[in-house]
Parts: sequence; C-alpha cells; structure tokens
Amino acid sequence: MPVTIGPKIKKIIQRDQKIMLTTTRELFPFVAERGEGDFAFDAEGNKFIDFSSFIGVYALGVNSNAQVRNAIKDQVDKLMHPGFLDFYSELPVKFAENLITLFPKGFGRVFFSNSGTEANEDAIKLSKIFTKRHHLISFYNSFHGRSMGSLSLTASRSIQHAQLGPFIPVSHAPYPYPYRSQHPDDPEECTKESIEFIEKNIFEKEVPANEIAAIFAEPIQGEGGYIVPPKGFFKCLRELADRHGILLVDDEIQAGYMRTGKFLALDNFGVSADIYTMSKALGAGLPLAATISRSSFGDVPAGEHAGTFGGNLAAVAGANAALNYVKRNMRKLQAQVKEKSKIVFKRLNEIKDTYEIAGDVRGIGLMIGIEFVKDKEGKEPAIKERNGILLSCFNKGLILLPAGKSSIRIIPPITIAKHNLQKGLDLFEEAIKENTI
Repeated sequence: MPVTIGPKIKKIIQRDQKIMLTTTRELFPFVAERGEGDFAFDAEGNKFIDFSSFIGVYALGVNSNAQVRNAIKDQVDKLMHPGFLDFYSELPVKFAENLITLFPKGFGRVFFSNSGTEANEDAIKLSKIFTKRHHLISFYNSFHGRSMGSLSLTASRSIQHAQLGPFIPVSHAPYPYPYRSQHPDDPEECTKESIEFIEKNIFEKEVPANEIAAIFAEPIQGEGGYIVPPKGFFKCLRELADRHGILLVDDEIQAGYMRTGKFLALDNFGVSADIYTMSKALGAGLPLAATISRSSFGDVPAGEHAGTFGGNLAAVAGANAALNYVKRNMRKLQAQVKEKSKIVFKRLNEIKDTYEIAGDVRGIGLMIGIEFVKDKEGKEPAIKERNGILLSCFNKGLILLPAGKSSIRIIPPITIAKHNLQKGLDLFEEAIKENTI
C-alpha cells in the first residue's frame, strides 16, 4: 500500500521545525516510531522495508535482536552510568577484551566514547601524542564527523565548513575514485595519482613528511558517495606511511562491523592500521564509539584524555551482547553477507544495463552504492533525479539514504531476509522507472 502522511506526522514535523536546530533531514517525512528486524514503522503505522540500517547503526536488524535488548534491560536495573573516567567497572573492560579479539594481533588499548566524531577526535589526539607531530592528512570526499577536529578532516561538502574556520592543520589529497578518473580502465592509476599528490604536493609544498602525525582514511568512503578505492590503494598508502613514520588511522565507523563481510572493512585490502575508530553498529542502537590503538604505543598520562559518558554500562551491555552474537554466528553472517551481496549486485547491474540514468554500481558486501547520471557518456550528476527516486521509494514503503552528489546507498541490515531484500529491490527499480528521463 502507498504510504499515507496524515495529520499526526505533519504536526510532529511542524513541532520539530519550530524548536530543533536543523540537521540533515531527508527529503521524505519519515517519523520513526518502532522497528522490527527488517522493517521500520512510522508514527501513523506505515510499514517500510529498511535499506538504511538507520544510518548504518542497525546491522543486526531494526531495534536489534532480543538478546541485545534483554542485555540492555538487565543492565539498566543494576547501574547505567559507572563514572568510568574516574572509577573502575568490569563490564567495559570485559567488552574491550572481547572487542580486540577481532582486531589484528598487537592491538590492545581501547578508549570508549559516544559517537563516531568523538572516536575520530580521540584518534587525532592520540596520533599527536604518540608521534609528537602536529599535522594530519585526510582525503577529499571524506567524512569523519562534524565536531571541530573531525570536521577538519572532513571534506565532502563546503557547507559543512562554512563560517567555522580556522580548523586544525590538515592537508587533503584526492581519494581514488575510479568511476570519475581519467583512467577508468586502469583503476590502479588512481592509486598512483593519489600517492604522488601526497608526495609531490603535500610533502614537498605544504608540510614536511616528518611533521605529519597521521593519515586518516575510510576504507570505503561513506557520505562522500560510497567510493571504493582500487585494490592496491591501501597497500601503497601503508607503505607511504611506514616510510615516513606516519600513523595510519582507519575510520571504520560506517564500513566496519561486518558490513562488508569482514569485521573490519580494511581487511578487504590486506593491510592493518595503527589506530581504528568504530561507532554506529558497534553500539547496537545505543550511543557508543571506540578508538583502538596498537599496544606498542603504550598508555597516556592520567588526566590527559577522558570523557564523562564513555563506557556507559547500558550501551556497553548491548554492544557486548551484539558482539557475542556476531562471534557465535560469524561464519553464518559472512555467508549471508556474501550471498545477499551477490543478489544486490546482480540486480543493480541489470538496472545499470537497462537505464541510462544508472551510471555506476560499486561496493563490497552489503555496503553498496549506485550513482545516477544524466547520461552514461557525460556522467553529469543526476541530482534531481536521484532525489526523486528516494522520494518515490519512500512513498512505496522503502527507506534509502543518499550519498555523494547523486548516489544512493544500499545498506540493509546484514540479517535481512532474502525475500524482503528482493522486495526492496523491486520497489527500487519501480522508483527508477518513474524517475527516468
């Protein structure tokens, strides 16, 4: 049935617009009320297939699963805030011990915070402390958060920086973007261009390499358009960092936690980082983030870094239950992501072959983007058409999110049932038909 927007939803949105500071509200009027696995329901009972995981948070289904919810409920009755910056508590330690078992060997220092932007702020501080250097490198089209330090790393839309400078010292380099490269038939040429830009422009003209503390990168750029770099990019970036004593910080906030079929998306590229940041799916629906560094870097002095709500027991209880579920079902989840990824890619590539507006399909696992263009030869971004597709999907009962200039991201819960996945793809194609030039 078509979605009906009644007076209750309209009134809630009017109240929101009157009192709340504007964030990044989507084109469609979705007012979340409850969730149930593959589905989300709005304030008037409209039912939607979820292809957004609520911005990548619900990897295990909308409102997570019963084990996670029960763990949270049980902890709430005991203690929620342990004052973990000043006092000790076992549960955050237990979760940290559990978490690092899924990281490369040699990782063993964890700091908990509340959001992805905080995790990256923590990584900024730690990289400077560990290296005693001051400058950072990030990439164009990157998104690392909106607080002032992480916003300095972010370079996806100028409006995010408007009227806010000065920022902390960061230089930006091109991130390999094969679809829009001058060498679309040779993706690794994108890698060469990116690495040479860092060496010849940043190191030679802006900042000496021995003053760079860290390079921050997303293994797959999220907000910037679901851009997947060539296979060899991160090996070259790792070699560059090692050659100059620069740390590599891997932002796993959107791409991590099994989204690509591996717990860490960077593992798809055969390298490891020096510091990892995680959030979104890590908290299974509650605010939680983690910054994880190599044990060899050691500790920081007492009082140099802390945060009031890091290690909140309700959030950690849910996160630990979710992580235990992932570890118990690791092979099953990996197989599911692989199988469902094939279903999505097959359908999207058929759409790409059928519709002139569908320019590029890319991704790994169930982190998949489709970029819409005016025509395949010119590749002019089809922004209006992309927005129309998102709205049409909503009206049909499918929730999706945009990315980049004219892309749509497909990130359903990794546990989504195959028949609901197929149904969502059917609705998606119907919406494309309706908005085709």
